[in-house]
Formats: sequence, C-alpha cells, structure tokens
Amino acid sequence: MTRAEPVLIAGGGIAGLATALALAGRGISSRILEQRERFSEAGAGIQIGPNGARALMALGVSPLLAAHVSVPEEIVVHQGASGSILTRMPLGNWIAARHGAPYWVVHRRDLQAALLERARSVPGLAIETGFAIAEISDNGDHVTVRDSSGSTVRGPALVGADGIRSRVRMALAPDTQLRFSGKAASRALLPPEAAAVLGDSASVGVWLVPGAHVVHYPVTAGAQVAAVAIVPDDRMTDDWAAPNDWSTLAPHLAGFAPELRKALATAPEWRRWALLEAPPLAHLAKGRIALAGDAAHPVLPFLAQGGVMALEDALVLADALAARPDDPSGAFKAYEAARYARVNAIVATSRQNGRIFHLSGPAALARNLAMAAVPATRLMARYDWVYGWRPPA
Repeated sequence: MTRAEPVLIAGGGIAGLATALALAGRGISSRILEQRERFSEAGAGIQIGPNGARALMALGVSPLLAAHVSVPEEIVVHQGASGSILTRMPLGNWIAARHGAPYWVVHRRDLQAALLERARSVPGLAIETGFAIAEISDNGDHVTVRDSSGSTVRGPALVGADGIRSRVRMALAPDTQLRFSGKAASRALLPPEAAAVLGDSASVGVWLVPGAHVVHYPVTAGAQVAAVAIVPDDRMTDDWAAPNDWSTLAPHLAGFAPELRKALATAPEWRRWALLEAPPLAHLAKGRIALAGDAAHPVLPFLAQGGVMALEDALVLADALAARPDDPSGAFKAYEAARYARVNAIVATSRQNGRIFHLSGPAALARNLAMAAVPATRLMARYDWVYGWRPPA
C-alpha cells in the first residue's frame, strides 16, 4: 500500500471521521467520501463510557470536546410509573478510578463537530462531500468507487463507515436484511429547570415501564438536558430525524409518572427514528474492503455503546493497516479477528438489556427487587468488560 494513495472511507459521521483520524495517527493518508453536501448538526445526546473517552483521547479529540461534555455522578434507575428509585449506579469519580478514564455525556452534534475540527487540521486527510456511492469494485490490487454522477476514485483499500443503511455493506454482504424492531426512539432537548422535577439533572436518569423506557442526561456542558423515549411503534421510516409531535408521542408515555410526562411535555421539538436490527455479518471485511461502526454492527441503544464501538473500530483498524502497510487484505482479516467477538457480544448484550428494561408483570417485579437488593457497585462491575477496553499500543 503506497503512502501516496489515500485509503478511501465511505461516510463522514463518527465512524468515518474517527477512522480517518486513527489512520492519520499511524501516518496513513485517507479520503472521506461523504454523501451529504454538508455535515448535519442534527442528533441526540450520546453517552461515552470510559472506553470511548479513552478512544477520543487517543484520537486527539478530547481537548476539543472538553468544554461541551458533562460528567454525571450516577445512573438513577426509577420505577417508571411511580417514580420511586430502584438503584443508584455510580459513575463520576468511582468509574474514572476503576477504569482510568471518565464517563461523559455530550450532544452528538458537539462530538461530530470536535471530530470534524480535528480532521480538518490533520495533514493527509481529505474530505469530499456530495459523493453518493453508486458502485464499488475490488480489483485485487486496488479499490475503485464510482458516484452517482459517474466520477470515479481509487485507493488501496476502502472502509465502509456509512451507517446502518451502508452502501458498502450492500456490496460486501448483499443478502443482509435490516429488521425493524417494532420500537422507535424519540429525542428532545429540555431546559434544566424543566427537568429539575426529575431529580439531579446532572445525573443520568432511567425510567422503566412495561414495553418502554425514558433516559435523560445533561448535554452542552449542562445547559440542556437530552431526553430519549423508546416506545412501541409500528411506523417504519428511513429518516432518523423525522419530526414527532408531542400529541403523537404522549399516548405511548401514559404509563409513566406524571412528573416525568410534565417535564417531557415542555420540550419544544421531538425527533424520531425507527430502531433497526441486523443479524451478525459472517465477515466484517472481504479483500480490500472492511466495515466499521453501524455499517458493520448496528447496535440498539440499550447499552449506550453504538457510537463508542465506532471509535474502537477506528483505532483497531488503523493499527492493523499500519502493521501490514503492503497487505490491506491481511490487515483487514486481522481487524476482523480482533473485533468480531467483541462487537457481537456488545450487540447481544444491548439487545438483552432492552428485553430487561421492557419487562412486564412478575418478571418486571423480580427485576425491580433485584436492582434494589444488589449493591449498585456490583451492578456496574458487570460491565467491566465493556468499559475496560484499551486502544492498541
């Protein structure tokens, strides 16, 4: 792989930008091919566990993000109908001491902006917008990508970081079918004073009722509170930022405590996206083409690890290419071997968490009793394998 030819990266979201930065850190140039004409500021809050914070430090992004993050002290889990507290799981100093890195919450827009700012300052990293991929070819000794206008680019390798509806995944694994989970997530931003009735607005709040849950936490350095409501929904849409009127969402929240519904009703705007799943791919890479982030392993939002997995993927992939600069196919095999078991375990654990969150009847009662009885530190320790991940040396 000659250093004169940049690695091609499809997609300029979290996965694509992080991959380009990780490659730059290993002295490998790259070219991002982004379908949109301009980068969107849409998005929801995102939780970044210690494994993600550590990845952002390795990418050189954390100084640009520092002014925008909040560091919650705990996760407060509520019985959703009554509002009573089931457990308080420690974050803050406890998790930072345990894992050597903080637990952050931030607006996705601010994370994207920090990644983009860092990317634009790095030599050897090109960003091309308005490039809608139409055709991909692995030619054995290089990859070519053609856009919808007929323009063609080539590179020694291609990383598909183009999201859950990835065009690169369609070329790599055309039989993969996305499945609608039957649930949708709606997001909004609340003023802190409106969220004050929910308890400590500086912490992560989780409210559980049968079949649904609500999460809220501070973003924009505490100036706003992000709220996400995940409820049953039969509307399958492609747009992850579709408007959702409160009058449409409110009936799905009827089982929650009045104080929560009152706070959520103050949101000036709600946006909705359908939650999609996919079976594990047989391979994350084939020849000179590899997948990263949601293109490789869509993660339901019940473990707060979807974006973080993209950051981890980026660093492992760049390390593999740096170790085998003249053998992208071999590098991508090593990347797949390093990531396959972990990302599929994260996907499975997230799905299992969703089932636990949405239990009903005696099963929900047993869950609530267990949460109240088990020490909160022990509950958090179950995720040491998630948060303890370290980037390649």
